[in-house]
Amino acid sequence: MNRTIAISGASGKTGYRIAEELLQAGEQPRLLLQPSSVLAEQLNGCDQRRLRFDDRAALDDALAGCDALVIATGARPSLDLSAPMRVDAWGVQRQVDSCQRLGIRRVVLVSSLCAGRWRHPLNLFGLILVWKRVGEQALESSGLDWTVIRPGGLSEREHELDGEGICYSDPDQQESNSIPRRLVARCCLETLNTPASIGKILEITSSAEQEPMALSEALARIGAVT
Repeated sequence: MNRTIAISGASGKTGYRIAEELLQAGEQPRLLLQPSSVLAEQLNGCDQRRLRFDDRAALDDALAGCDALVIATGARPSLDLSAPMRVDAWGVQRQVDSCQRLGIRRVVLVSSLCAGRWRHPLNLFGLILVWKRVGEQALESSGLDWTVIRPGGLSEREHELDGEGICYSDPDQQESNSIPRRLVARCCLETLNTPASIGKILEITSSAEQEPMALSEALARIGAVT
């Protein structure tokens, strides 16, 4: 039986790619969207739930019956410097709380490389990396089966990805480099299918020179080094 996997932030540039990868794998994505969000046309046939994420009852209703949640919400650049706090910290906490109430065990959070670092240029945008770390900690302390994925700089590139390998590392090992959003989406799906990733923070960047490998193999290599 296929799983129903909720994706919050499914209208975003990473979120809609996660939905596409789930569809291609035969899973059933449930798209959690803000009322005003504009969805990619190719996803119009998916199960959609539009809600305000600060509405506890609506969030519980949207997640009810799901087998897992991928949190791909993230504050977008704006003049509102409180957005990272509301989206990347409080918003993640509300989703975690809902999963606890509903008994949804498996949660994957898409965060960011350098989350938690104070001295970083991105923090000029409302301390975004600080608030992302607060969101991570809410998930880590939840008692759920969690994984945090920290991608590097995100690119829109969609070509020549099949031979491009992902560089996986433990937290606070990578500081720069980039990764296409499509590879982040594929990593989310692979993470859901890799029990060894539970309870881990994974930093990911990519390179054409990096040897492609399964996440399970990468985790084994990381474990052998640490």
